Amino acid sequence: MTLEVVLVVAAALFSVGLYGALSQQVVVMVMMGLELMLNGVVLAAAGFWWFTAPEPSLQVLLVVVLAAMTVEMAMGFAVALLLHRTSGADMTDMAAELKQ
Repeated sequence: MTLEVVLVVAAALFSVGLYGALSQQVVVMVMMGLELMLNGVVLAAAGFWWFTAPEPSLQVLLVVVLAAMTVEMAMGFAVALLLHRTSGADMTDMAAELKQ
């Protein structure tokens, strides 16, 4: 496997995530699209790390980024669940009309 293959797969992940985030109206599907986009970026960074300069410091950075993404998505799903429970809003249009 070469760097070009890794970057093509990362670009495909990012593209599918971008399409999913822009075309969907359900909050959970938008969040899944954002997660795919972030995974594409992390895969590209890991590919650059693997093929250019394999240092342990970048491995730690990628693990920290993955952990932050996991916490961010868990909090996002919790907010989406709370939004659905309190107001029944599961679409982005409904969520935009909520009062503070």
